[in-house]
Amino acid sequence: MKKLYRYTLAFLLAGVSLGLQSCEDYFDLHDNPNLVSSPPLNAMLSTATHKTGLNSQRVAATTSFYVQYLASPVAGNATDTYQVVDLTGSWDAIYLAMADIYDMKQRGVEEGASDYVGVANILMAYHLNLVIDHWGDGPYSEAFNNSTLTPRFDSSQDLYAEALQLLDEGIAELNKTDSRVTLSKADDLIHGGDKTKWIRTANAFKARLLNKVSKLPSYNPAAVLSAVENSYQSNADDAQMAVFVDINPWAAVARSNTSLVLGGWLSEQLVNHLNGSTYGVVDPRLTRITDPTVAGTFVGTPNGVGNVGPANNTIRDEVYISRNSPLTGDLAPITIASYAEMKFVEAEAAFRAGNRQRAYDAYIAGITAHMNKVGVPAGERDAYLSNPAVGVGAANLTLDLIFKEKYVVTYLNAEAWTDARRYDYQYASFELPANADLSTFIRRIAYPQGETSKNPNTPDSPVLSERLWWDQ
Repeated sequence: MKKLYRYTLAFLLAGVSLGLQSCEDYFDLHDNPNLVSSPPLNAMLSTATHKTGLNSQRVAATTSFYVQYLASPVAGNATDTYQVVDLTGSWDAIYLAMADIYDMKQRGVEEGASDYVGVANILMAYHLNLVIDHWGDGPYSEAFNNSTLTPRFDSSQDLYAEALQLLDEGIAELNKTDSRVTLSKADDLIHGGDKTKWIRTANAFKARLLNKVSKLPSYNPAAVLSAVENSYQSNADDAQMAVFVDINPWAAVARSNTSLVLGGWLSEQLVNHLNGSTYGVVDPRLTRITDPTVAGTFVGTPNGVGNVGPANNTIRDEVYISRNSPLTGDLAPITIASYAEMKFVEAEAAFRAGNRQRAYDAYIAGITAHMNKVGVPAGERDAYLSNPAVGVGAANLTLDLIFKEKYVVTYLNAEAWTDARRYDYQYASFELPANADLSTFIRRIAYPQGETSKNPNTPDSPVLSERLWWDQ
């Protein structure tokens, strides 16, 4: 394959080979004549699923500051304080992945491989959602067909509708029984070739999309609940990716900390959310997320302030992303979407529909599932669930409690920023970062310089406090 798409650059991430070892991406063919000119579908699948997992983490590495999971150890850090930052790398990675996914779909259609077409539709919908959630409008209809070097930007509303349609079409393709090429178990780095799990993931993504518009008149909680019912049935269904050239990228951040290449410090907001300071109950997941300080305590870093000492970055006197955590360890998978998250989508939609008992049952199930996922012992889990501040009963359940608990479940996931904006950042004690560039909370990301410099159709970026269409 020699053709080069507008969004397929010469430098690409390492992919994954048939044996799950790193190899060169198939789009490098124009630079490397030793590579095959027509990659097989299974190689395309490994590339697409690998990049999807990495893009989930890459975007969250920025937005985790906005929801105050993370805080910079340096006072006035640009991301920490809502300054415009250039995310050309993230934008390009998303569109490079979308180009790969587009190509896999085209090959799947040519070969009558409905399984691959279905997965491609689901992965494309996921990446479109990343664009919708962070920038708004984006190239799509003209981006991958080689018709122009300066594709127009489709409206975020159109991209939203397209993502929903892709998910429905993906489900239909995967329900077919006559695919001429079955999904490769070895090269599907998310679900190991399991079509049932892919259909459940499509419904999980659909539930996210339908729940995103909770502020709009079009919001339909019954449709959200229907999608949830067809999504994950247990933690075993979670969409995760755990193949890395080195180690989990969150673990790499933690490793860098040991060499004083500082990053991955946990925000005071998150730590106080968990350590009993904010809610009066200690969440046992705290010790599965991070390690205590040298003093045996759990102390977070205030956003915008930087390290508060006393040792000025030289000792572990505040807490960081942990390599000992099942969420961020060296070989820990990157969670793209989870059963626990879906239970909180269900809890919110049922609550908005007036079904308090279903909402409460899902709320309890979501906490339980997440605690099981991170290895909280049953005794600690059950003690937390029975605490009067948590196990409040159906009659006393509130949206505040649902969002409070979901905030823990979506730790280091890009979806958390969508929730924060839908919730208008109303988490207890949530405040603007010190010396923030905005007078209110951040609502969007600026279009990257790499795109604005090459594509005159790129919209002018509004102020970062301007709400996206679904956040009105």
